[in-house]
Amino acid sequence: MSNKKTHWSIKRLTRFLVVVMPLYSSLSYAQTADAESDFAQHKGRYLAIASDCVACHTASGGKPFSGGLAMPLPMGNIYSTNITPDKTYGIGEYTLEDFKKVLREGIRRDGSNLYPAMPFPSYTKLTDEDIANLYAYFMHGVEPVNQTNKKPDFSWPLTLRWPLMAWNTLFLEKGAYQYKSDRSPEWNRGAYLVQGAAHCGSCHTPRGLGMQEKAYDESQKGFLAGAKIGGWEAFNITSDKASGIGSWTQQEIVQYLKTGNVPFKAQAAGSMAEAITHSFSKMNDADLNAIAGYLKDIQAVGDEQTRPRSSQVQPRPNDEMPGANIYLNNCASCHGREGAGTTDGYYPSMLGNSVIGANDANNLIQVILHGANVNNGKDHYFMPAFSDQLSNQQIAQLAEYLVESFGGHALNVTPDQVEKLRGSSNEDVVQ
Repeated sequence: MSNKKTHWSIKRLTRFLVVVMPLYSSLSYAQTADAESDFAQHKGRYLAIASDCVACHTASGGKPFSGGLAMPLPMGNIYSTNITPDKTYGIGEYTLEDFKKVLREGIRRDGSNLYPAMPFPSYTKLTDEDIANLYAYFMHGVEPVNQTNKKPDFSWPLTLRWPLMAWNTLFLEKGAYQYKSDRSPEWNRGAYLVQGAAHCGSCHTPRGLGMQEKAYDESQKGFLAGAKIGGWEAFNITSDKASGIGSWTQQEIVQYLKTGNVPFKAQAAGSMAEAITHSFSKMNDADLNAIAGYLKDIQAVGDEQTRPRSSQVQPRPNDEMPGANIYLNNCASCHGREGAGTTDGYYPSMLGNSVIGANDANNLIQVILHGANVNNGKDHYFMPAFSDQLSNQQIAQLAEYLVESFGGHALNVTPDQVEKLRGSSNEDVVQ
């Protein structure tokens, strides 16, 4: 009897295991798959931050990634698209291969070409794994938004997309980043981020007649040598000590990317302020150091800037200049009568200030007109706009006063120059 009971118990246990083990295995597999999916989304979210996707694909007051932000082109504005997983207006119907084709070739799911205002010439360097992780994040980690896409401001035939096929043929250098075995892992990581996800060249590399970047990596002369974009001067950030950032230490570059503020050197504004607010300030220190180390190694490219923009100079306020009283009435309460600002840089010094020491007054005019706004998650640096308080003439006079008094040189700034920049505000970008 005992043997029969034992045999019966073994049979019951065997049946139990036959039924339960597959369920357990399925559950275990599902949990593993979920963990892998969560990890892919996590990595994809970080890469979306490094790529600063939200800054271009989110309009003021809009939901994240729902598009609608105006992107100025020579013929008029185009608008960023909805890249949420909405199946009607977003990318909800995109396969991974569709998604990859957008990033690698600038070609939409319907086969039409994107304008290179979307930085696919940089994103083409992303690895297959990173593209897959980005896809996982946008498909499963982003809220779908049922919002229509805006058509360009310009009309036919300028809206035709087929000429962009020729642009791709002439200028697009397709292919993922190729690891350089003679360089350190940190250098390669920095190169990968600068050339790819962070797409630094989109703003900081000069453009040719076809609006193409003249260089795409450190092997090509002119890479990151500075460019004019949207009424701003994207400064030369090569290792040239006068024209670029060769006089900066690696730690100063990291500090700037992380906070937007390096006292007596530079404070971020415009598109760079947006990039710091939404992207660089949220990246880890290892990646910021990798970026800084790579930038320090970029071949030097000189230009008309023959001394560092942040050179310290002896202040020489000229009370006879028309801009002196404008400065005292509008600026001195924060920046000080002698332009020293505050020691922590919250109110920047006018001395050793990259914007004031530049040979081009556009960025200075832009900051006066439209202010500055950087929120790095710890500190929120803010300067009000003076476009409503000051006339074109007053802003031109103030800019001339600042450059001569605290920049160590003189510039001729005209009211017409100010007027041209009044319409190039960044106020439509989500803050």
